[in-house]
This record gives sequence, structure tokens and C-alpha cells, in this order.
Amino acid sequence: MTGRVSSAAAEEEHPGAARLTGDQVIAINRFPDDNPNPVMRIDADGHLIYANPASAAVQNALGIRVGERLPEDVIARLEEVAVTRGYLEFVWENRTFAVWPVPIPDLNFTNLYGTDVTAERAIVKFPDQNPNPVFRVTWDGMLVYANPASAGLVAGLGLTVGMGLGADLRESLLARIGAGDRSTVDVEAAGRSYALLPVDVPEFGFVNVYGTDVTAVKERERLARENERLLLNILPEPIAHRLRNGEALIADRFEDVTLLFADIVEFTRLSATLSADALVGALNDIFSVFDGLVEQYGLEKVKTIGDAYMVVGGLPERSTDHTLRVAAMALELADAVGGIDAAARLGITFRIGIHCGPVVAGVIGTKKFIYDIWGDTVNVASRMESLGVPGRVQVSAAVMERLRDTHDFESRGLIDVKGKGLTPTYFLVKRSAGAGS
Repeated sequence: MTGRVSSAAAEEEHPGAARLTGDQVIAINRFPDDNPNPVMRIDADGHLIYANPASAAVQNALGIRVGERLPEDVIARLEEVAVTRGYLEFVWENRTFAVWPVPIPDLNFTNLYGTDVTAERAIVKFPDQNPNPVFRVTWDGMLVYANPASAGLVAGLGLTVGMGLGADLRESLLARIGAGDRSTVDVEAAGRSYALLPVDVPEFGFVNVYGTDVTAVKERERLARENERLLLNILPEPIAHRLRNGEALIADRFEDVTLLFADIVEFTRLSATLSADALVGALNDIFSVFDGLVEQYGLEKVKTIGDAYMVVGGLPERSTDHTLRVAAMALELADAVGGIDAAARLGITFRIGIHCGPVVAGVIGTKKFIYDIWGDTVNVASRMESLGVPGRVQVSAAVMERLRDTHDFESRGLIDVKGKGLTPTYFLVKRSAGAGS
């Protein structure tokens, strides 16, 4: 390096140094003291002749103080980079500083200007060591960097460094940054699922995208949804919720519900004439229609037993209009089933029975558990079906009394119900004209 020591204090330590005037010393010293970045000065022999307060960490990294000579290797490297206008890096206590030497030949010293580049170096170096995918894109969507862990993700997206991201992915990532949204963007690549979190790095004009392989998480979520779907196929949602919450014994009494039983007429004869596939296919088509009506009218399917279908209204969530809704479903069943090709081709008809009253409901079993209903109301509703007439909806006197102002009925007279003796029954015909919705 060229130049001589340029301060009076330095000349006393190093004879022969050029002497500066007092005004020159004041002029060159005033600004560096106020600079928040490191500023130091060395003479031609490599002695540190000045260091501002912000340069303490660089001095510590060099192991020197003002008046001491820099290490030989550092002097040599500074001479090199002074010619190429490069810089050196020094690290102290996890902070990284870049230092540029700038010779000032007229004043016979060399200034060393430093800046803290810890954050920049972390951005450059850390992604390579990250076990999770990290890639970097410009604001126009160009992929400019991808760490080793992102190889599968980037390749699965059909990208290489230098290519532009697809419009949809680019817009999704940049939109989240623009809105300050910290949610992730889900993508599928090479058979894996990833959650991508975009983070703007405005100082360097790019966006870092941090990826997490969530394939296992997504699979667990899928299995949980499947388990939930299967659970809700056999249990009402409120009951499933109680079981998940650890309720060991579920048993409830309901003072008023409405039960419907539907059974295919002469099912035994039909089953003897059909192949297994045809029989199960027909039942599936028919009971799928039943399931749709149950959902439409806000009822609960209790179970199917062979060709019999059991529906209840008024539980597990209590309501006041359950009898109306069960009646509406019963009246719509005949037309709905008539629209099924297999049912029409086989001439399938149903006997339907309805009764209302109190029941006990609960979950029984530990493995193949079921939600079931017990009580005299269940027995009577079953008898309304089994003693009914094909193609008709037979109801008890209790149901008729409850719906007499909204529906038309036809009296069937007395029938002998096991355990009840002669019992009046009625056929539900239709909803009365002008009865309202």
C-alpha cells in the first residue's frame, strides 16, 4: 500500500510521517466519528492510526488497537483488493463485516470503510444448509435460486433456475405478500404435497419461498376426514361428537319422536330371482334415494336391516315439526323410487308405517357399535309397516291426530296389533289443499 501516516500523533510514533495542518486533521476526523458504520485508517506500514466508535467489532476481529500494526496477511490482502476494488470480510461474535480499502494518496493514508453484512450473508448461505426446500424468485416470477433440498419440488413443478413460475403460482405467492397474508400456498409436485410461504426480501429485490413437505400431514388429514365420513355414516353427528369427546355411555330419553319404517314388498321372492350383483345394486340405488330424502328433510337414518329402512325425526336434536317432515318424506318416497330404473323394472313397491311417541336412544357395542332406538313406539311403528298395504303409508291414530289439520287421511279401520289388540289405523293420502308449506 502507498502513502504515509497523516496525523501529528502518528508522526510522533513513526518519524518521517508527513505533517497535516490542524484544520486538515479536524476536517478528516469529524465525519468518521459520526458514521454508524466502521471507518478506520492505516498508514503505509499498516499501522492503525484511527478507528471510529462503530469499528470496535472489526478491531476485535483483527485483534488490534489504534497504534498497532495489522497482521501481515491482512495487509497483503488489503493491498490486493485495493487494486481490484474488492473487499475483505471479518467475523466477530456472529456478526459479519465487509471492509473496503480506499487509498487517499493526497493525505497519505488509506481509509477502511466497513458495513455489517450479517443479514445478507445469512440470506445467501443459510438456504443451502436448510433441510427444507427454499427457492428464490424475482418480482416478475423468475426462479433465480433453489437450494439442494428443493430439487424434488422444483423439478416436480417443471422448473429450473432461470425459468419463470407459472402464472397461477406466481400470482398466488405475490398476492399473499402484497396483502400481508402469512398463509401458505399449497402445491402438488412429483407426488408430494408442499406448503409454500413467500417472504419478501425488499433489500435485495427478491422473494424467498420457504417450503414444507406436508405430504404426511395431508395424508393424516385425508384419513381423518375418511374416518369422520365413515363415523357419520353410522352415527348422527352430535352423537359422534360426544363419542370423540370421550363420553363412555350415551343413552338419552326423548319424549316425542316420529319413526318411519319402509320395507320392500316380497323381497324374498325378488332376491331368489336376482344375481348377487343385481340384488345389491338395486338395493343400493333405492336406499341411496332414501338417504337423499332423509338429508333433504333433516331426519336421521337409524339403520337398514336387509330390505327394511328405519328413519326417525326429532332426535338427536329435538324439534317440534318432526312428524310433518317424516310425513313429507313418506309421501315423496313412492314417486322417488318409481324413478329408479331397477325399481321400475322389478316392480318394487314398499309398505311404509309411521308412529310417534317416546323412545330411548343410545350407542351400543365397542367395535361394530350402532346408534339404536328402543321402546314401545318402535314396536308400534314397525307394526304399522308390517301390517300395512303395499304402496300405502299406514299411520297410527297418534300421527293422524297430529296431522289431521294439514293432511288428508283414509281410515283403514281396526287391525290386530301384537301386544295392543285391535287398533285404529289410517292411510296417509296427501297434504291437504291450502295447508301451506
